[in-house]
Amino acid sequence: MVRSILPYGLALAAAAFLLEWLNYRYVVHRWSTEFTIGCIAVVCVALGLWAGNRLTARPRAAFARNDAAIAALGLSARECEVLELLAAGHANKVIARQLDISPNTVKTHVARVYEKLAVASRTQAIQKARALDILP
Repeated sequence: MVRSILPYGLALAAAAFLLEWLNYRYVVHRWSTEFTIGCIAVVCVALGLWAGNRLTARPRAAFARNDAAIAALGLSARECEVLELLAAGHANKVIARQLDISPNTVKTHVARVYEKLAVASRTQAIQKARALDILP
């Protein structure tokens, strides 16, 4: 907690020192509009930097497949391949061509993946597989 408060305290102390150093009353009376606009700009820049830092996605650690979850669910290697291709957004026919199997076999694999993951759609299957660290 001290680690998160300390930078804000130091920034506040630096700002107070800066205002005293500039002789606040002189600056406010002499350049009141420019000073106000400058203060607003500094606050907006600081807020933008803070929001950008908070909202920017952090790089994920290297993906490590959860083999225990795959074994617990009973997913075969082929079903994992089909699941990866589903996550890539491929249609059943494209998956069949890439894996050199028939579209009906792909449908069977997809149905088995749905059954094992206890989901009803491709989107749910992908979300659950990502939550279980089966997919990156």
